Amino acid sequence: MKLSAYARKTGISYHTAWRWFKAGRLAGYQVGTGTIIITDPIPQMFTAVTDQKVTIYTRLSAAENKDNLEGQARRLRNYCAAKSYRLMTVLKEIGLGINDRWPKLLKLLTDPTITLIVIEHKDRLTRFGINYIEKLLAMQGRRIEVIHLAENGKEDLIQDFVSIVTSFCPRVYGQRRFKRKTERIITEL
Repeated sequence: MKLSAYARKTGISYHTAWRWFKAGRLAGYQVGTGTIIITDPIPQMFTAVTDQKVTIYTRLSAAENKDNLEGQARRLRNYCAAKSYRLMTVLKEIGLGINDRWPKLLKLLTDPTITLIVIEHKDRLTRFGINYIEKLLAMQGRRIEVIHLAENGKEDLIQDFVSIVTSFCPRVYGQRRFKRKTERIITEL
């Protein structure tokens, strides 16, 4: 089927389908006229969009940015309304991106009734390993929809680098503080 028909039937934009084809996520070929033919069958999760049970997941690193958390939720609600998704819940969580102690996210990932998790950026779900989570959810007929994807690999690489530096800074400063505190205790003793 033509790429445009595939995009229409799955409920994604033509541009997204084209990016997936270029990235190798969709099997197909391009004919001499430039038309792209997709040979992949339409995944079962796309056949009944109305039967999906959708949850929005938002997360921030610091509690002082709670207004941003509400803004994330509002933007995602608007997105789901535009896509005619049946929204079940909105989960909001505050915690650093590098650790894995997010009880609401863990509950969400283990709930088999949720078929679609909508997030704003990949790093709102987890800093690293989102591909593993996507593959495991796909095996259960579930998926993650990221509404703001990086346009190119360079932007994604820069964001990963910033995430690494940002997530390790508290550890470094914490170790320095711990060392100074230990030295102070030793001198007092």
